[in-house]
Amino acid sequence: MKDINNALELLLDKLQVWGNQVILLLPNIFVAIILLILTFYIARMIRNGLDNVISRFSHSNALNNLISTLLYLSLLLLGFFVVLWVLKLDKVVISLLAGVGILGLALGFAFQDIAANFISGVIIAVQKPFGVGDMIETNEYFGVIERITLRTVDIRKPTGELVKLPNKMVFENPVTNLSFHGTRRVDVEVGVSYAEDLERVQTIVIDALENVKNRVKNRDIEVMYDAFGDSSINFKARFWVSYSRQVDYVGAKSDAIIRIKKAFDANNIVIPFPIRTLDFAIKGGDRLSDELQSIKSINGAGSESQQQESNKG
Repeated sequence: MKDINNALELLLDKLQVWGNQVILLLPNIFVAIILLILTFYIARMIRNGLDNVISRFSHSNALNNLISTLLYLSLLLLGFFVVLWVLKLDKVVISLLAGVGILGLALGFAFQDIAANFISGVIIAVQKPFGVGDMIETNEYFGVIERITLRTVDIRKPTGELVKLPNKMVFENPVTNLSFHGTRRVDVEVGVSYAEDLERVQTIVIDALENVKNRVKNRDIEVMYDAFGDSSINFKARFWVSYSRQVDYVGAKSDAIIRIKKAFDANNIVIPFPIRTLDFAIKGGDRLSDELQSIKSINGAGSESQQQESNKG
């Protein structure tokens, strides 16, 4: 019974000490609560104001949200440490800072790829090598950029599939931005007969392509001969078109082929078919026709012998 009484007395003494400490800390607790409320209020005001300022200089929503969120969290963390200091919990602050450092180091090793994609996304958002709606080709993928986040670049292929490429892959590999200048050159390969007047063909092709779809009028049409083929003289007809979608390119190329074919038909210009001579060598380089003639002669002689034996019978 005596032991229980002693334990109760110790407990009451401890509670009394704690109560006295709480009473002494009441002003600090009151100040800490006010500081905490002010921290949330000021951080929210700064975040809203920063959103309006950043949006004037950057059109990347992902980057804007990242900057404002990081600043908001930093202000809250700073206010939290100030509150702990007011409550005379300095050792707790030091322990928390050390813990945050160790935790950050551990997370950095554990999520290297995520961090790399995140940093690559920030750099892409700042440099702006391409934007939503651009037609690009990268990492063997070709399509229209549908969305850019701090983790992926979403590409919609011409056949409809959506590809989510990690920012690290896009940042570290070559990217062809086909929409950057708003124009693109179309090359059409054609062949004409060796008998044609090549200068006349040039004039006819240029006239045929004058009003092709989406053609940029201030850039010349070029018809350049580049090879003596097996059955034709080959040339490339080159012209520039306005480009924002892939259909602009393929549509103009299709229209150009139709116009060239109609112009050639109207002017009796021949697009020759490839001619192949097939030589079936049976043995020792003998030609197939000679071998067939020999076989025919042998079969004919055999038929005559059979006929004679039949007559004797």
